[in-house]
Amino acid sequence: MDGTQHRATSPPDTQTAFEPLTERDLAYIVAQAVAARRSELGWSQGELAEQVGMRQPHISRLESANKLPNLSTLLRIANAMGTKLVVTLEKDQDTP
Repeated sequence: MDGTQHRATSPPDTQTAFEPLTERDLAYIVAQAVAARRSELGWSQGELAEQVGMRQPHISRLESANKLPNLSTLLRIANAMGTKLVVTLEKDQDTP
């Protein structure tokens, strides 16, 4: 990120007009997706960390949206949880 620590305690601001996502917004979205899937699996952060080959504090930082992981880390997490990593670039409907 930009070197500044952010704690995402709430979802990104609701967007009324097209506003680009910030890294903080993306970190929050990733954090929620990882935490939700981990919870579905009934895994603790430590169990996910073990499956991915990371330490639990790294998973904690990721799930609190304090750290936006790189794509290779996201791919390892997705594979460990039996999910696909899907990245899309979509045109905003209001943008020509």
